[in-house]
Amino acid sequence: MTAFLGIEQSLTGRFWRGPAAEADRLAEAMAQDTALPRPLCQTLARLGVPAAEAAQYLDPKLRDLMPDPRGLKDMECAAARVLRAVERRERIAIFADYDVDGGASAALLIDWLRQLGLTATLHVPDRIDEGYGPNAPAMTELGGAHDLIICVDCGTLSHDALAAAQDADVVVLDHHLGGETLPPALAVVNPNRQDESGDLAHLCAAAVVFLMLVEAGRQLRKAGKTGPDLMAMLDLVALATVADVAPLRGVNRAFVRAGLHVMGQRQRLGLVALGDLARIDTAPTTYHLGFVLGPRINAGGRVGRADLGARLLSTQDAAEAQALAERLDQLNAERREVEAAVRAAALNQAEARGLDAPLVWAAGDGWHPGVVGIVAARLKEATNRPAIVIGFEGDEGKGSGRSVSGVDLGHAIQRLAAEGLLRKGGGHKMAAGLTVARDKLEPAMTRLADLLGRQGAGQAGPADLHLDGLLMPGAATPELVTQIEAAGPFGAGAPGPRYVFPQMGVTFAKRVGENHLKLRFGEGGGPTLDAIAFGAFDGPLGAALEGHGGAQFHLAGRLEINTWGGRQSVQLRLEDAAPA
Repeated sequence: MTAFLGIEQSLTGRFWRGPAAEADRLAEAMAQDTALPRPLCQTLARLGVPAAEAAQYLDPKLRDLMPDPRGLKDMECAAARVLRAVERRERIAIFADYDVDGGASAALLIDWLRQLGLTATLHVPDRIDEGYGPNAPAMTELGGAHDLIICVDCGTLSHDALAAAQDADVVVLDHHLGGETLPPALAVVNPNRQDESGDLAHLCAAAVVFLMLVEAGRQLRKAGKTGPDLMAMLDLVALATVADVAPLRGVNRAFVRAGLHVMGQRQRLGLVALGDLARIDTAPTTYHLGFVLGPRINAGGRVGRADLGARLLSTQDAAEAQALAERLDQLNAERREVEAAVRAAALNQAEARGLDAPLVWAAGDGWHPGVVGIVAARLKEATNRPAIVIGFEGDEGKGSGRSVSGVDLGHAIQRLAAEGLLRKGGGHKMAAGLTVARDKLEPAMTRLADLLGRQGAGQAGPADLHLDGLLMPGAATPELVTQIEAAGPFGAGAPGPRYVFPQMGVTFAKRVGENHLKLRFGEGGGPTLDAIAFGAFDGPLGAALEGHGGAQFHLAGRLEINTWGGRQSVQLRLEDAAPA
């Protein structure tokens, strides 16, 4: 493939890929047929949107994209059992995973049950003491004191633990990859069960919980009753969808779009407190969900009390919301310090082992299990390869992995567990967790590298930079950016558009903070545009542009609206550059 603008190696070492000829042709035809701006048509064409469906795509309606909850196995049974517990005022426990998806899933149920007059018991396992998912001691205790246990974002592979629930019924609402047999539960609702079609495999756990509540609402209406307002709960579904890196297509896109609108109304006390603490002063976006709110909510499960996130998302007490938000913000700062130390050690080890194999991995004694997943994500981003990071305590190591597009890590991890190389393991395509004995570490990683290599891992170089087209500063108006944002929200599975501003001169460049670059650019005395390049001085980008010496550059990045003093202007979030 020919490099876009001939850039085979940019300042960040990436190959630039422009739109395919067919996509360019479709974008041109769409612009003529719809009178939409060509840059917007380029994005729609890349996303596979036909011209005839452009208007509907730009204004998606949840009711048009909402799947029938009963299309998932065990759904009617699960909803009926939950409603029976409500009607009989039974004792209900919620067993949730400790990440954002688990916390949001738990908060959905807690909120819904509370509006129907029930207070549920929340149990979130401690990452270090209990590990991921249901465990026999906790399920035994919960089963002895409750009539119904609802496992959210976990449970599909927990056969022994669920069997320990004594006389309580168990309902599982999950999305992790299922095994050949189901656990002993009354209902297992999971789009990634082996016997499901896979049409809804992209849903996060909170979306599965939401669908169960939709089905419960249907059953309530059939009985002549009304249930809580589910649309007001979509902020939780949106948060979980983005934070769990679920692909933003189909109903997921509609969930997030509607959920961001709900979040903008500032009704959920915990999110308001956390957002204010994080200084979110604009309408919430997917960036805020994934990179501002998500990490803070996750911090409790990583280095603090595991239930803090779910409690924050479900509280109705403003003082408690403020206290929880402050605690999570503090824990997130502590998490960053721990992560930095582990990341440096893991990168050094991985580099010594070599970064060209199908799998990049590192393991160390005392590495905090709460940060190994984040460090694995950093290794994956740096190498464009699946990555595993494992922390050992004695003979046992607990690790986490992140994958790249087109490589199913969860399935490979499950296979290793079935072969006896791992004590435990599971997950989904893009992320997985594992437990491994020290003496099995090397053979397990060798075998995993082999399995991932067969899927094509390790064949690519640094991640290519995909670009939607060319743009000039004068065309980058707030109106255009607003129109392009209508094609969003953007995120996993639907990346936001990147544009190249060709042959630009840098008229101003200044280092800001520790490693960021602020600049202004334009063409020959014409309109100029401001840009910000975060982390520019972590690599060669910052130095090259700061010391430009009057040279021209092709500048690539994403457009965003910057609001300051009540005025709006367009800013380029600069991601890459190449000498012109």
